[in-house]
Amino acid sequence: MNIQLLGSVTVHTVEAGQKRVAGGCGRLLASLAWTPGAFLADEVVIDRIWQDRAQPEDPRGALYILATRLRKILGERLTREAGGYLLNVDEDSVDVARFRALARRAHVAYREGMAEKGLRAYDEALALWRGEPMTDIRAPWADAARVTMEHEYREALVAVTELSLLAGRPGERISALHHFTESHPLDERVTGLLMAALHRDGRRAEALQQFRCLRRRTIDFLGCEPGPELQELNRSLLVQGEPAESAVMAHQLAQPSGKWSAMNPRSLSSLSAGGFATV
Repeated sequence: MNIQLLGSVTVHTVEAGQKRVAGGCGRLLASLAWTPGAFLADEVVIDRIWQDRAQPEDPRGALYILATRLRKILGERLTREAGGYLLNVDEDSVDVARFRALARRAHVAYREGMAEKGLRAYDEALALWRGEPMTDIRAPWADAARVTMEHEYREALVAVTELSLLAGRPGERISALHHFTESHPLDERVTGLLMAALHRDGRRAEALQQFRCLRRRTIDFLGCEPGPELQELNRSLLVQGEPAESAVMAHQLAQPSGKWSAMNPRSLSSLSAGGFATV
């Protein structure tokens, strides 16, 4: 079984094939699949399903009807326990849980200096991303879950870009970074990474253009200049063509063949610890 929450709520089973699950059943499935294997009390599920709309006269009865319909797709994996429900599947069966497990595995490899292992795990995690999580569910709890997942996606994208730069493979992340900055146009940290990747890929003019675009947006929308770290990176590219050592990853930007084994992940601390502003 494969349950997809990244994008539309979808289930793929051997018995039923792939099926999009919408409406109340979709809300019930998303509520349970968000924490697979965890018990959820009726009150929690009812609140999530009818959080932004009038509850039925008999909410537990209505919940029972939705669960019966959903069980036709999930079978005995959807179990009833005293006072609530449980989705009895492992984390590999739900894309959100799988994304998080892969990101954790990649982070461990990142911390231990195993570049290729970290890159593979991050690539596998990011490949699961199919757009806005639970895109067809509009409810306050789902909105909060989306914010959480989008933050986790951003952190994974930042980390995999740092690893790619250290491994001398900047071009692999440029498309994803472009896409992210289009939807988060004031994110200085990701813009800084995009500038670094473009520069390392021999596209200095495009890197400088990214700064000009972000500067225009911050002035127009925030009434201020970009942060000092991003300005320093821009000045370094303008004056020398190479970022200064106090800017982002100076040594690696100047050394296309740099080896991960010679670097410590903490050498990126000025960037990954939040050297650039996030909006």
